[in-house]
Amino acid sequence: MKEKLSIVKIGGNIIEDEASLSAFLKLFSNLEGKKILVHGGGKRATHIASKLGVESKMINGRRITDAETLEVITMVYGGLVNKNVVAKLQALNTNAIGLTGADINSIKSDKRPVKDIDFGFVGDVKEVAHNSIDKLIQADFTPVFCAITHDGNGQLLNTNADTITSQVAVGMSKLYETSIYYCFELNGVLRDINDKNSVVKHIDSKLYNELLEQGIIADGMLPKLENCFDALRHGVNNINMGNTSMLTQANDNFTTITL
Repeated sequence: MKEKLSIVKIGGNIIEDEASLSAFLKLFSNLEGKKILVHGGGKRATHIASKLGVESKMINGRRITDAETLEVITMVYGGLVNKNVVAKLQALNTNAIGLTGADINSIKSDKRPVKDIDFGFVGDVKEVAHNSIDKLIQADFTPVFCAITHDGNGQLLNTNADTITSQVAVGMSKLYETSIYYCFELNGVLRDINDKNSVVKHIDSKLYNELLEQGIIADGMLPKLENCFDALRHGVNNINMGNTSMLTQANDNFTTITL
């Protein structure tokens, strides 16, 4: 029987709000068992870039990462946001260690090839060093990954935090029974986007296809769910989506996704 491991991802809106971040980190600290945290920080990066006179270019909601933008992202994700989160976790007696994918060679990526759009220094994950990450976990450290990986040749790469979360979970599933928690503003996957209480509590492959046909899963939720089922097919046990209160025993109003 494999030991359980929780991989939790928080979005930029939680990071941007000091009260929300503090409340979330308390819940994360109280989460029992072994765990990993993954965070983004895009909103903060955009704000800091603006202060520095660096224009943020977005196409279809995705950031174009030129050399100047990569410098800002490295400072913000790997420095300001990551170390702030780690310091707050230490205050809650969670012995966290902040990481990029370059640290302990934990997450290698390929630079995204240029097709219709040149996204610049953006990485697609190709390899997760699960044994190296496990050494930290076995030493009772809690890894906190920011949304930066590397190519193994000295180049850092901006990498989608959702993808890092799913790929780390797939890698760690070789050693653990892994569960993913995607924390965001909504209560879960909703049948009606205008009704925050219309949560679909459990989605499997059959219901997923039905929801696709009905157009309930569409737009930004579509790549998220595709990513989820890919992770489940590659060893992840279950995936949960909802607001941060799903980390407590008291809340069962969120979406769990299984094959």
